[in-house]
Amino acid sequence: MSQTRDFDVVLWGATGFTGTLVAEYLTQHYGTDGSKLRWALAGRNQSKLETLRDNLTQIDSGASDLPILTGDSQDSASLEAIASRAKVVCTTVGPYAKYGKPLVAACVKEGTHYCDLTGEPPFIRDMIDAHHEDAKAKKLRIVHCCGYDSIPSDLGCLMVQEEMKAKHGVYCEEVKYYAGPTKGGFSGGTVASMIHMFQEAKDKKVRRVLGNPYALNPKGGPKGPDGSDQMGMKWDPDIKRYTAPFVMASINTRVVRRAHALRGYPYGENFRYSEVMSTPKGFRGWFMATTITLGLGTFGLMVSFAPTRKLLQSTVLPAPGEGPSKKQQEEGYFNTYLLGKAGEHRVYGLVRGEKDPGYGATAIMLSESAICLAQDQDKLPEEFGVVTPSISMGQTLLERLRSAGMTFLTSDTFPPKKPS
Repeated sequence: MSQTRDFDVVLWGATGFTGTLVAEYLTQHYGTDGSKLRWALAGRNQSKLETLRDNLTQIDSGASDLPILTGDSQDSASLEAIASRAKVVCTTVGPYAKYGKPLVAACVKEGTHYCDLTGEPPFIRDMIDAHHEDAKAKKLRIVHCCGYDSIPSDLGCLMVQEEMKAKHGVYCEEVKYYAGPTKGGFSGGTVASMIHMFQEAKDKKVRRVLGNPYALNPKGGPKGPDGSDQMGMKWDPDIKRYTAPFVMASINTRVVRRAHALRGYPYGENFRYSEVMSTPKGFRGWFMATTITLGLGTFGLMVSFAPTRKLLQSTVLPAPGEGPSKKQQEEGYFNTYLLGKAGEHRVYGLVRGEKDPGYGATAIMLSESAICLAQDQDKLPEEFGVVTPSISMGQTLLERLRSAGMTFLTSDTFPPKKPS
């Protein structure tokens, strides 16, 4: 890729709910004069982009000079023109199965790295099939899932595995992910992506991808022992607590398994990885696990049928462009616990974000991923194609996120805690 691109990062979908948060983060932490980062706003609507740029001047007066690029998600020529000017295109425009495919194609054609926030396994499978080999040949990094799904999972698993190897000389034969205490909300964009995926599941091909625990692995490679994601409440003897299904397991587990496969199966072909929600000890935990299980089941059932889906959309769910308030984002947080097992050895991990996981924290993760791809290329693993965050950026991204205020640590006890 040419190093004479006009921009390090082009933010596509900058005026959306999450895109605006990314724009604000970049403005606050990297400025707008190009000395730390050369970046541009991009989207479909010139007027909305100009309004966003005006709003960014409240953070940095120099934002009035931020470049604006316009295009259309379904117009390949406009997307190629944008991609040709950037080292990295960072996109927040979903549902990705509906709007994302031409942009990935444009980036691969123009020799541009790419990162996004998708949590849609069928879309990723399509991008692997369509572009992995071409992107690999061109030494491009096409990196999906650079937010709450699936950086805590992907980098968290890598962290625990490396700690087990360093302390005990072996890799974990199993890693378990527990979604711990979390405070956050949903935006209309996230809801739209979830509903679109439910609707797509009418297609038999999509259902096969969603139901396959190794759906994102290279075709023809070995499959491990993992089965379906947990659907009900269970007692976990390793942490002596009840657990409930985790709504993001369906994407996160596939990303971690793909990363393992792309590494050449260093943890062994029988490596197991799973994700659930953990609850407090005792009756309170049993009650929470039961309530979560019933709630997720009811929501899934209601979203599956058009009349009840429309009722939810008109009464409960946020509309596109809506989401948690600034106060809610700042007061949000998440804790991800990990347990790595190798024989009698145990390693615990904590990944923690200090803001709403899906928005405040995700804006940090996506922004730093884009900058990592643009500015840290000499430090990154020589891995290319349609790859995961840990495969493409690994420890370099992990250290960036630590510097940005996130916690990644290992411990000998559960639950691991951030030092006071």
